Amino acid sequence: MNFVLSGAGLNFSATVAFAAADPALGDLPVWKLQDLYPSATSTAFTSDMEKAGRNAIAFEQKWKGKLADAAAQKGAGGIGEALKEYEALDDLIGRLGSFAGLTYFSDTTNPVNGKLYGDVQAKITEFSGHLLFFALELNRIDDAVMDACMANDAGADHYRPWLIDLRKDKPYQLEDKLEQLFLEKSMTSAAAFNRLFDETMAELRYDIDGEKVPLEVALNLLQDKDPEARRKAAMALAETFKANIRTFTLITNTLAKDKDISDRWRGFEDIADSRHLANRVERDVVDALAAAVKQAYPRLSHRYYKMKAKWLGMDQMNFWDRNAPLPETSNAVISWDEAKDTVLSAYGNFAPEMAAIAKRFFDEQWIDAPVRAGKAPGAFSHPTVPSVHPYVLVNYMGKPRDVMTLAHELGHGVHQVLAGAQGALMCQTPLTLAETASVFGEMLTFRALLDKTTDKRERKAMLAQKVEDMINTVVRQIAFYEFERELHTARKAGELTAEDIGELWLSVQSESLGPAIRISEGYETYWAYIPHFIHSPFYVYAYAFGDCLVNSLYAVYQKADKGFKDKYFELLKAGGTKHHSELLRPFGLDATDPSFWNRGLSMIEGLIDELEALDKA
Repeated sequence: MNFVLSGAGLNFSATVAFAAADPALGDLPVWKLQDLYPSATSTAFTSDMEKAGRNAIAFEQKWKGKLADAAAQKGAGGIGEALKEYEALDDLIGRLGSFAGLTYFSDTTNPVNGKLYGDVQAKITEFSGHLLFFALELNRIDDAVMDACMANDAGADHYRPWLIDLRKDKPYQLEDKLEQLFLEKSMTSAAAFNRLFDETMAELRYDIDGEKVPLEVALNLLQDKDPEARRKAAMALAETFKANIRTFTLITNTLAKDKDISDRWRGFEDIADSRHLANRVERDVVDALAAAVKQAYPRLSHRYYKMKAKWLGMDQMNFWDRNAPLPETSNAVISWDEAKDTVLSAYGNFAPEMAAIAKRFFDEQWIDAPVRAGKAPGAFSHPTVPSVHPYVLVNYMGKPRDVMTLAHELGHGVHQVLAGAQGALMCQTPLTLAETASVFGEMLTFRALLDKTTDKRERKAMLAQKVEDMINTVVRQIAFYEFERELHTARKAGELTAEDIGELWLSVQSESLGPAIRISEGYETYWAYIPHFIHSPFYVYAYAFGDCLVNSLYAVYQKADKGFKDKYFELLKAGGTKHHSELLRPFGLDATDPSFWNRGLSMIEGLIDELEALDKA
């Protein structure tokens, strides 16, 4: 059972204060967590906590040590019955964990939220301890016996994809007591340092002209038209990161060592193999992706940033100019209602049913949009559990990129709603395919906007922004992946200083960004705020995987007949029931083909070509 919580939640008083800061945004929505539970003190929540504990113990007493015999039975008392009960528990415990996580990440500076999150995580760990035997015992059943069980028991056969996936973990399982120890110690090891990172980052403020602002506001200023505003924001970020770098260095060292210990005990050969296993993707496929992207650095990021430097009137851009808007970019603030209409229209033009699902997020208060103190930075769509619905978090400030982020997260949300029909055990899509709908949603929105744009200057600004977003998704994320690989490899030889980590960071960043960007003092600490390095080591390549995949998928869509939409929806509905090779086959795509990644990268290169042509026209 996996109850990893990601996301953020709410603090209503802070929401009002931050939302009122820019009336041009309109009324920004705050999500309604009551769909999970009325409150942490409600009867519904407390009774479900008791029920989860009670049922976990009962499940252990009923099935532990008996699964081998159950595999020989059909119907009542068989593996199918056990799986159905286990899935119901997974949904219940996941619902409790989602509520606590979303509430906590709404305002991690609120000690009441922190206590709720900590207490619920402790309880979930306790419940999971009673359920830990299930997967371990299932994997001790002989393959032939399990195959016969699925063939003869319709209940077990329903969960065939989950059982097949589970058996891929078999070579890395430890004996039961060690697994129990790893589980219980996670609360005081990785989970504790994850929480320390989140709470530290949420409390930090960045001094810009005497005003202390949260991370999202400071990062947003790196997209300001005023070069001095960008410089001040960059220096404020660098100063605060540097003042807290010992804490972030300790967190990073500890988590890297913790992972190394786990990998060593489980027998993983490569530092990223555990992530590849979780993603159900082969190491050589990821290696091919990373190699293709690195080989394309000169054609993509190096080439584009050289063009951008010229547009900005510079020989070389400072690192804080990387996401600066072009002179052609409009200063207009995009209201929330306009963003909503833009995304829903783009979705609806592709498939009305896709827009109908996305519209529910707005109508039924499944979105939390305002920037506020203590709220998690960034954006996400948290699936919660199939018995409820996903929740989307964004930090909306009215920039064009915010509209694309909304389109991205709603793509996740639509995917999660459609996959939910697979049930709690089989709805979770591996990260490599989890970005498919989100990136596809972004592409639909971008293309819809571009098709309406006839003004040459506006078209150039839109194309440039899309290219930058794709470079950030592909080049930057593979550079992040390479940084993680170097960091975790170096950590095996001993603890790393902040300077050691900074040097690794600058080396990788310099290689990926190219000579058109000046890497100057201050940037050596920017690794510190990336949450993926903390919460999900080696997660980041999934973004590049998803972007390149969708580029290829979108090219098929542009040439496809009417059957594309049906095949696309089948892909989303599959959740975690099929391997990427099986899901991509109907589209004529194969991620194991060495040319696959170059096809995806060629779309980015084509957009840069179009920009260059516009510039010369």
